[in-house]
Amino acid sequence: MREKENLTKLGSKTTEYSTDYDPGVLEAFDNKHPGNDYFVKFNCPEFTSLCPITGQPDFATIYLSYVPDEKLVESKSLKLYLFSFRNHGDFHEDVVNTIMKDLIKLLEPKYIEVWGKFLPRGGLSIDPYANYGKPGTPWEAVAWDRLTHHDMTPETVDNR
Repeated sequence: MREKENLTKLGSKTTEYSTDYDPGVLEAFDNKHPGNDYFVKFNCPEFTSLCPITGQPDFATIYLSYVPDEKLVESKSLKLYLFSFRNHGDFHEDVVNTIMKDLIKLLEPKYIEVWGKFLPRGGLSIDPYANYGKPGTPWEAVAWDRLTHHDMTPETVDNR
C-alpha cells in the first residue's frame, strides 16, 4: 500500500503535461526482485525535442534499457518526462545523455543504456548512444564492452 502513496502520476485522473524539460515528474518504486539481474526495456517511438539553434522539431525513437537495482521507473512518469522534452532545445547527443543521467540519479541502476534514433533533417540522421555500468560491479565492464562494440553491425536505414 505504501508504494501507491509514493506514485502520484499513476492512476491520476488529472494529468498535467509539462511544457518544458522537467525531471521532477520522474517517479520510482521498489524493485521486488533486486537479487535478480534482468533488463527492462522501453521503446519510445514518438519522442520530440527542439533544435537549440533553429527551434525546429527533432523526432526520434528513444530506446532505453536498464538493469534495475533497488528501484524501477514508473512508466507513466517516464512518458510525462519524455514528453517534457517537446519544447526543450538541446542537441541530440545532449538529450540522450540527459535522459541517462536523470535516470541514473533517480534509480541508481546496475546498468543503463539510452539510444536515440533521430529522423534526418538536412539529409543527416544522428543516432547517439550512451551507457553506464555501476562502478565496482561486473556491470561496469559490461558497459565498456557494449560501448566499444556498439553498432558494429548497424541495421539498414531505409525508412528515414
